[in-house]
Amino acid sequence: MTEAIYGAGYNSSAHFYATAKDTLGMTPSAYHTGGAHETIRFAIGQSSLGAVLVAASAKGVCAISLGDDPEALLRDLQDRFPRATLVGADEAFERYVAAAVGIVERPQTRFDLPLDMRGTSFQQRVWAALREIPAGETASYTEIARRIGAPKATRAVARACAANPVSLAVPCHRVVRSDGALSGYYWGAERKRELLERERKS
Repeated sequence: MTEAIYGAGYNSSAHFYATAKDTLGMTPSAYHTGGAHETIRFAIGQSSLGAVLVAASAKGVCAISLGDDPEALLRDLQDRFPRATLVGADEAFERYVAAAVGIVERPQTRFDLPLDMRGTSFQQRVWAALREIPAGETASYTEIARRIGAPKATRAVARACAANPVSLAVPCHRVVRSDGALSGYYWGAERKRELLERERKS
């Protein structure tokens, strides 16, 4: 653990723990215990690309998922936060779902609600770089690796993209192979293709 902390660029373990809540959206202990003692609200809406699940902690949106089966999306959320209390959201939460669905239907829309993204320091750097890719454009995994100052970490960038917890808000669908070909997308290659086509047409 100590080696990982220094490798992530922190000059002391105390500095890591002091800043971890802002970086991870939760304390390190809660992060490693599956969201224990947390309440996460969620709701599922429908878009032209299927069901959209949005979940949020007290800090912000912590999951956005796409799929054909709403129950499968809920199971995926339970797997991510096995020890959190999941609560079906009320009507006031609908704006969160509407914001996510809005990105599907109107690709130039930017997701401006607060995010609670939980990941390593490296993943956070990758996800921040993804948010800088304009709608209608793409970048390769190699390009992202260079942008974050880790040119040899192409595979690690791909893994960070796959681990992105908030699809749409953090546009991992805009990352492609070096030859421009579409690579895998957790929510389905056809959804990735359609999202990119919509962005290019808008």
